[in-house]
Amino acid sequence: MRESDQVGAELAGALLTIDLRALQNNWRQLNELAGLAECAAAVKASCYGLGLEPVVAALSDAGCKTFFVALPQEGHDVRTVLPEANIYVLNGLMPGQAAFYHQHKLSPVLGTPTQVRGWQEYCLEQELKLPAALHIETGINRLGLTDKQTRELAGQREVLSAFKLSLIISHLACGEIPGDPMNGEQRDKFNQLRALLPDAPASLANSPGTFLGEGFNFDMVRPGIALYGGNPFGNRANPMSPVARLYAPLLQVREICVGESVGYAASWTAKRPSKIGIIGAGYGDGLPRALSSPAKDGPACVFVGGHYAPIIGRVSMDLITVDLTDVPQEFVREGQRVELMGDNVTVDDLARWSGTIPYEVLTGLGSRYARLYSPSDS
Repeated sequence: MRESDQVGAELAGALLTIDLRALQNNWRQLNELAGLAECAAAVKASCYGLGLEPVVAALSDAGCKTFFVALPQEGHDVRTVLPEANIYVLNGLMPGQAAFYHQHKLSPVLGTPTQVRGWQEYCLEQELKLPAALHIETGINRLGLTDKQTRELAGQREVLSAFKLSLIISHLACGEIPGDPMNGEQRDKFNQLRALLPDAPASLANSPGTFLGEGFNFDMVRPGIALYGGNPFGNRANPMSPVARLYAPLLQVREICVGESVGYAASWTAKRPSKIGIIGAGYGDGLPRALSSPAKDGPACVFVGGHYAPIIGRVSMDLITVDLTDVPQEFVREGQRVELMGDNVTVDDLARWSGTIPYEVLTGLGSRYARLYSPSDS
């Protein structure tokens, strides 16, 4: 760590490190699973909270050529880093946005008849066949053209011929459950509906879908959480390498007696003479308040000196309190850095203890951390 980075980390308090080489290796693993299909990357929400510019640059250096975002502004931000990348905007085309998409070479993912007509009209006005994707709804009931809308559009070849249909997508509802019959049902419906449309590359698989096999790969897979080290499955071992690690310092260590309480509402009471540590991070930094004791499937823990230390009391805005009674004395000191997330306390652990998913944990990471990026393979 450079001296300037070290100073910045100390002033910020908590430290979030992002391993760009691990990120690239995760993409390569998924790319290999994709077989002949292209492996794209979902980089919405600032690359799931890890920082857009360094992450998309590292993914591009690893070989990724196509990126998915949620918002046109996110697409613009990716474009400033990657002038030649293919960028799709999943939330579609809102009124008045077509010129912005055109100016920044962004491809809308069209999910309603109104959006399709809007892109058609803009392309006719410009006398250009600009690229766009179509989103077909196959069972998750979020974005996308319904069965009826897709069939109607298929009969309107003059509409579809006004622009370049560069991709047809849908989205799995139960991909993280490999044996769920809905996966096959969605794949079959996707095949039926896209067969009505002009020939174009197709994409169905998200992170877990990429592991379902060749029948789900189509022409492109578009993983997200797996790239960033989160487990794409609900009840299997995580096949991905951790990318983000989070550390925060012990601000204070104190000894308390039997019967003394800790935190708001006196929610934890010592049953033995205890040594407690106060860590400089909290829900203001994106650490869920649900980690407070007793956490779901807990206790929630941090890792210090080769030992797990349970979180006690309530997580507050800037502070977490942990029980250090069983941690070796040499690690129980002010300034000691504690692992809140990393190799020993995974993002999936934090999600499980909080009753949520790793997506929410990563995208909720706050802005107060000093973010340090390890070198990529570039």
